[in-house]
Amino acid sequence: MPVPYVDIQHLTKRFGALTLFEDISFSIAQGQKVGLIAKNGTGKSTLLSVLTGRESPDDGQIIYRNDLRVGFLEQLPHFNPDDTVLDACFNHEGNEEKMLRAKQVLTQLKIRNLEQPMGQLSGGQQKRVALANVLLTEPDLLILDEPTNHLDLEMIEWLEGYLNRGQKTLLMVTHDRYFLDRVCDLIIELDNQQLYTYRGNYSYYLEKRQERIENQRAEVARANNLYRTELEWMRRMPQARGHKARYREEAFYELERVAKQRIEERQIRLKAANVYIGSKIFECQYVSKQFDGGPVILKDFYYNFARFEKMGIVGSNGTGKSTFLKLLLGELRPDSGRFDIGETVRFGYFSQEGLRFNDSQKVIDVIRDIADYIDLGHGRHLSASQFLQYFLFTPEQQYNYVYKLSGGERRKLYLCTVLMRNPNFLILDEPTNDLDIQTLQVLEEYLQDFPGCVIVVSHDRYFTDKVVDHLLVFQGEGVIKDFPGNYTQYRQWLALQPQPEKQAAPKETAAPKKNYRNDTRQRMSFKEKREFEQLERDIAALNQEQHHIEEALCSGNLSIDELTQKSIRLPQLKEELDEKEMRWLELSEMA
Repeated sequence: MPVPYVDIQHLTKRFGALTLFEDISFSIAQGQKVGLIAKNGTGKSTLLSVLTGRESPDDGQIIYRNDLRVGFLEQLPHFNPDDTVLDACFNHEGNEEKMLRAKQVLTQLKIRNLEQPMGQLSGGQQKRVALANVLLTEPDLLILDEPTNHLDLEMIEWLEGYLNRGQKTLLMVTHDRYFLDRVCDLIIELDNQQLYTYRGNYSYYLEKRQERIENQRAEVARANNLYRTELEWMRRMPQARGHKARYREEAFYELERVAKQRIEERQIRLKAANVYIGSKIFECQYVSKQFDGGPVILKDFYYNFARFEKMGIVGSNGTGKSTFLKLLLGELRPDSGRFDIGETVRFGYFSQEGLRFNDSQKVIDVIRDIADYIDLGHGRHLSASQFLQYFLFTPEQQYNYVYKLSGGERRKLYLCTVLMRNPNFLILDEPTNDLDIQTLQVLEEYLQDFPGCVIVVSHDRYFTDKVVDHLLVFQGEGVIKDFPGNYTQYRQWLALQPQPEKQAAPKETAAPKKNYRNDTRQRMSFKEKREFEQLERDIAALNQEQHHIEEALCSGNLSIDELTQKSIRLPQLKEELDEKEMRWLELSEMA
């Protein structure tokens, strides 16, 4: 039997008149990997804060196993600005072995100057140091709030492998659906103040959640039919009632509660037809850009953007993705070359820095200041309120003041301000950070149906796969690969190549690693290089096999023999992955 680590009993939390969750109970056992899903503003981060003692519940109790060590990654971590990166990880303690391990983990998270004061790091870099800190303490239970924010694709895939190794126990909030699918074996959903448990990964959750909603919808329909009959009886019956009548009266109030439940309705897809864009979009004419003393961003780069194209831009942090967008929008000037932009193009830009509001305004007024309605074409209009409701702002929330919104709700409102201007060319720089999964699904459908052009910079692989049909892969030092497909197709293509692309990078790009690597360490031999390349292919294949097995185990379609066979294979597979990933890590230190 798995060892219970924490038991949450009848937990309730309110802020004034707002109840976030009420009388919820669940437990986490040793080795379980739990994903927490909820809409923005309904209490995900608050629940994590209550579990870690940073906030107090209004009712209920949290029972931890004695001497359980808990590591918590906050959404917005805080550090002493004068501490160095290594100090922040160890609080001035740590032996040589721990120091080496810290360097390995920080290197994977692209934190290379270990003596840099924390006050000089960006918010994203601080979040990565905080993540490293939590991982290095090796707690019994990891509680992670949006661990993939500020990680590039390479880091996210590394973190997936790290969390899947061994018997780690974790509870996390994340909007990254591939991450949930590949890491978690149990999903808990906070919905309408109640908690629902799904014993499987994200794919299993999607299937079973839809079944739950359909069952609830049928129950409410039955209750409504009976409610009309019972309401007529209540109106006809005198106030003085016998015992049986009082029992029926009590049953009526329970029936009324069920009948008046608000069940999530399927969203009608919002298809804007009143967007025109000419045949000429933009031509990037041999553009070059390099910041003083920094890396090359673009070098004689040429690209002719096609009408209705939906492009994704991916690549490691610092390779120039956001800079490329600012050059296209004219916010930065290229060193040479130019962008030739079509006359009909109207950009809508969602940036990482653009989140600025008047906090004393109401949500609805923020949108009405832009437009009272959006023209969908063919005589159809959508009012500001209807548009907000499409993006999951309830009528009540629309009349909230902006200062009351959660971080995710503010990001969603900012997105609505961009779309409400009815642009024909959307440029979205990390639009998925802090948005809940339901909002992401709405945005995906909106972009799939959008009749203009789209460029998306995102580390959310699921989102990118849904939206884009073309990639620019920024590989650093001005190297940009043009790939005709989505991210998963790119990774599949990459796995088939005889030599991983990162091995082909210019040798001088490895120079900065000397800041933190022991230079007396042996370089890779020719045989070890071949082994390193084979390991990457093996790890990709084993990860894919693991994903297929987990999907099959959650499908409910296996025979007893197949179920037994796959249940035996899964732990063997994880052991193989552990061995190969550890060997890969050893060799990567020599690369």
